[in-house]
Amino acid sequence: MNRSHIRPIVVSLTAAAALTLTACGGGDGDSGNDKIAGAEDSAKKESASPAQKADKAADIDRPEMTFPSDVKLVFDKANLGDQDQIAALNDARNYARAIEHGIVEQDADDAAYKFYSEYGSPAYTYAKDQIKKHIDAGYTVTGERRYTKPKVQTVDKKKTIAVTFCTNDNKLFGKEVKGGKVLRTEPSLKDYSYWQISMSAAKNTKGLWRADLVKVESEAQQCQ
Repeated sequence: MNRSHIRPIVVSLTAAAALTLTACGGGDGDSGNDKIAGAEDSAKKESASPAQKADKAADIDRPEMTFPSDVKLVFDKANLGDQDQIAALNDARNYARAIEHGIVEQDADDAAYKFYSEYGSPAYTYAKDQIKKHIDAGYTVTGERRYTKPKVQTVDKKKTIAVTFCTNDNKLFGKEVKGGKVLRTEPSLKDYSYWQISMSAAKNTKGLWRADLVKVESEAQQCQ
């Protein structure tokens, strides 16, 4: 899926980001060499642990995200035992979900991505830019996106957790907001992206994790 040829961008990483990322040149480009520290240590794709339901008990007033019947987001399950890692993974997924929510709502100021990213951070800017690009081009999305191969690693205990996953857009397409024409594309490497997200524990909301750094590698062969 090219989503009407609007592809995920790679956020330029600031000097502050270099403190969290390793092997990072700090520049633009779809390089697979920029890694979030610890992101290579994986949690295997297996059935969900009962502990993954723990965040439901947290008393957090989260923004509601509903999607049209023609948009489906599917997430691979991960077997994790650490409560912080579970919460960080769930909120990294919520961050990714929030970007799509802003696109279908055609709202560059949508509350969801603002809730799941640190204000003014590269992750905040990335989400806003992706939504705005679709709005400016007159496109929304339709179909199914799959989020696969989740991996989680604690970088700074209780403060920073690295989350990575792949996206598969073979069945996700751009759709014109006016007229509803679907722009179907043939499956290709352009359908696969590799996400690296640095999640930070929210200072004033226990159990909430927010994205502060993000890198999205397009045409990711490791995700095929």
